[in-house]
Amino acid sequence: MRDFREDLIRRIVIIEDNDDLRNAYEMIIRSLEQYFVVASYARCEDALKKIVKDHPDLVLMDLSLPGMSGLEGILKIKQKLSAVKVIVLTAHDDPESVFEAFCAGAIGYITKDSNHIQLIEAINEAFTGGAPMSSKIALMIIRSFHKNPKSPLTDRETDVLRNLAQGKTTDYIARELSVSIDTVKTHIKHIYGKLHVNNRSDAVVKARAEKLV
Repeated sequence: MRDFREDLIRRIVIIEDNDDLRNAYEMIIRSLEQYFVVASYARCEDALKKIVKDHPDLVLMDLSLPGMSGLEGILKIKQKLSAVKVIVLTAHDDPESVFEAFCAGAIGYITKDSNHIQLIEAINEAFTGGAPMSSKIALMIIRSFHKNPKSPLTDRETDVLRNLAQGKTTDYIARELSVSIDTVKTHIKHIYGKLHVNNRSDAVVKARAEKLV
């Protein structure tokens, strides 16, 4: 006879290529009676072969994966299991990645620096009809709505300009945004060109006057 409690246990699949992180997520989830890690994978391709058989209620999905990206993986998983919930768990906290993930079918987005309590809360929230996201992601989305809709700058250029306005160095901005120094310099060059200025001070003055940051 089937134990009625089995119907209350939520099945979870983890797709994360970092072995240490994947094992840590498994350990956290396995410590909870109401959840069961039915499988974990390092690649979307491997997960897709068994996802229907695994029949998860929720998938924890990394975005930066070898081979197929997490975004493509979300789309393909949702095609096979339309009702499955997907929470993106990644280091990517730029607006483009967030919105692309939601458009692909994710219902939540939390960053990898979230602690185990935040991870559990996100999973709980997903199963109670919420859209879990870390405070960092929520703040970023709020800021995107405050941005001047006529701004010529991309979201990433706005992030760089906001840091410039706060007096941050190029090295600091590169570390803060997890990009190379050359990438930051390229963004700054594009910012100057779009704002028709030649230096940081003029860029900051114009950005504040036009409410670009």
